[in-house]
Amino acid sequence: MAVRAVTLPVRLPGMVNLHSHAFQRGMAGLAERAGVGDDSFWTWRDVMYRFLDHLTPDDVEAIATLAYVEMLEAGFTRVVEFHYLHHDADGRPYANSAEMAVRIAAAAAATGIRLTLLPVLYAHGGFGGQPAATGQRRFINDVDQFLKLHEASAKAIATLPGSVLGLAPHSLRAVTLAQLQAAIAAIPTGPIHIHVAEQEKEVADCLAWSGKRPVQWLLDAVPVDQRWCLIHATHITRDEIAALAVSQAVVGLCPITEANLGDGIFPATTFRAAGGRFGIGTDSNVLISLAEELRTLEYGQRLRDRRRNRMADAGQSIGHTLFDAALSGGRQAAGIATETDDHILLDTARIELAGRSGDAALDSWIFASGRSIVADVIVNNQRVVEGGRHKTRDVAEHKFAKVLAKFADV
Repeated sequence: MAVRAVTLPVRLPGMVNLHSHAFQRGMAGLAERAGVGDDSFWTWRDVMYRFLDHLTPDDVEAIATLAYVEMLEAGFTRVVEFHYLHHDADGRPYANSAEMAVRIAAAAAATGIRLTLLPVLYAHGGFGGQPAATGQRRFINDVDQFLKLHEASAKAIATLPGSVLGLAPHSLRAVTLAQLQAAIAAIPTGPIHIHVAEQEKEVADCLAWSGKRPVQWLLDAVPVDQRWCLIHATHITRDEIAALAVSQAVVGLCPITEANLGDGIFPATTFRAAGGRFGIGTDSNVLISLAEELRTLEYGQRLRDRRRNRMADAGQSIGHTLFDAALSGGRQAAGIATETDDHILLDTARIELAGRSGDAALDSWIFASGRSIVADVIVNNQRVVEGGRHKTRDVAEHKFAKVLAKFADV
């Protein structure tokens, strides 16, 4: 990428959103009511379970379609969908076990976003193979069921241009070592993503179960390499940072969601200094903004360190450095090399970019604009966003609003 050499209009490669749960876009704003105790990821999860309890395949397709419209308008041209909502509301598989994957693929096709689909293996409700909770019944498969689901998912995305299929053991809470090894052995290609060390309770529970922290346990248990993306890894030690950097795995950072859930701040400056690779994702989709994900990442480091300009070397543009790193890490995590037919154009008529190009324009977009200034988005040589608006936004909004009307009391 050569941001420094661009001239107006400002043209950038399309960004990869390396971590999304599309259906959660429908519950954005529903978990912002204070509880009687300390609210955390775990209390947010209870709201999520209630929300998904009544979601139909039609609902999921409508929600994912609007989420993907918003991602494209924000400058994301590929989404890595960490897809774990598999079954009907009572926990029984649909006639096509990949019915929900079919709906995710339909949303990608309708919007034009490129898709890396990660069917999720979710077998248990806690470390050491604990039984799943009632709220998790729509996620649960054993390894044999998952492999059939994975095969059906390949068919679901077969007609999408540039689609990629990988796998995602949900977390160390959700799979045993034997299940993790079996899934990896059965699916020898494609990206592998896993949630790890997102919350302090998760770290404490893993220590109590195994005597090791989650990242260290994973690195010791399986050969983590370039196929892998560790989502969040928020609570990580210096030794784990060094080992992850050597492995060449990507860390998937979702700064808006991590802030919304109160997860903590990933030590990105230390990880970057060690040569670590990272990308960004929108995770819970509580707010879909490429610029704000990058801005929140940098601001988190500033707030922790009480210093400015943390994620670049002396003399370098913060925006340029963040964008390049997230693009490279995102492409690796998505299982692609490059996509030369995909790019975004910033609206240089906007006052935020007046008289600015190259790094100055990129820095102004990320740090000095409170609204999206992405004008046009081209994917696979097709202009899917023009003048800042996706071509199917009106239809997507209408269907989305009908779905949300069902959940007014969640």
